[in-house]
Amino acid sequence: MTVQNTKLGMLLMIATVFVFAVQDGFSRYLAGGYSVLMIVMVRYWVFAAFVMTQAVMTEGGLRKAVRTRHPWLQIARSVLLISEICVMVFAYNRIGLINTHAIFAVCPLLVAGLAMPILGEKVGWRRWTAIVIGMVGVAIILQPDGGVFSLDILLPLASAFMFALYSLLTRLATRDESAFISFFWSGIIGCVLMTIVGLPYLTAMITFDLLMIGVYSFLALFGHYLLIRSYSMAEASALQPFAYLQIVFVTIIAMMVFDEVLHLNVIIGGGIVILAGLFTVIRSRQKNQGKAMRVSQR
Repeated sequence: MTVQNTKLGMLLMIATVFVFAVQDGFSRYLAGGYSVLMIVMVRYWVFAAFVMTQAVMTEGGLRKAVRTRHPWLQIARSVLLISEICVMVFAYNRIGLINTHAIFAVCPLLVAGLAMPILGEKVGWRRWTAIVIGMVGVAIILQPDGGVFSLDILLPLASAFMFALYSLLTRLATRDESAFISFFWSGIIGCVLMTIVGLPYLTAMITFDLLMIGVYSFLALFGHYLLIRSYSMAEASALQPFAYLQIVFVTIIAMMVFDEVLHLNVIIGGGIVILAGLFTVIRSRQKNQGKAMRVSQR
């Protein structure tokens, strides 16, 4: 049994979002010269090899890892995840890292809004207000004179919606079975599907870019490892606010490496979205703590 250590969990979460930010930088670079489908396909090859190795090394082996009560749910969430990754990487190359992440920050608000119809969770007026305010922040980011408004802005919005659905379906899948089963299915199904759609786009790469895609794939795995470790050390509600640091790290990388410009409307709108998202996280944590206290008093 893992000992809870909230402080260590927070530090691991900060390390996680830093690794993910660097990974996004590699995505941005690779998508500029190669098909997004090929890049994500190679990433999933490494991902599948990793989960297969883990499954073989754990008690019960592959048979235990593949046994799920929700095969169609696992397929649905896996398709959502690979679609979200492909759309997100494509968006990096179309509107840049900063604008993509500023809009994608609406994802926690979408999770809160969709939790009611999908999970049956009650969403109070305070969180609905935060969701509306967050959408106002997105509108500020997308104002035409800010240089962000175009059809391409639908990419991170679609990606945020898909990841919100993926997150909620993952909650459903892990209610009555191991989280590793979901992790395993994501890797294997993603590998199969991405190979089918990505193999026709496989092209030769120069030596430097082969190294880059190798580092990119490693960072994707390492980031997920750190994420799992952080969640094993502390409650998700305590760690979620630190996830927004990824936007800070991504912005620094985008400005220093890719010469992206941070517009004032993106700062203001992104700040509103982040604050609204933080409110929903804190409010959800307070409600969960209240429920736990009422249960303990019975």
